[in-house]
Amino acid sequence: MEKFEQIVPQPKSRFLRVKCLDCGTEQIIFGCASTIVRCLVCDKVLTQPRGSKAKIKTQIISVLT
Repeated sequence: MEKFEQIVPQPKSRFLRVKCLDCGTEQIIFGCASTIVRCLVCDKVLTQPRGSKAKIKTQIISVLT
């Protein structure tokens, strides 16, 4: 199994389940978002794009694989 993991690289990007700090709504976002992601309910900024990975400005509940 170890040899297989070396041949096939794992992706560095993940989907994240986050919770808005203002209204408590949960939302699934992409960890490498290239645009500003806002809360669907209260319109608060959840992530801001940076070079490769987005800057997450809220609580991460889980990482989806």
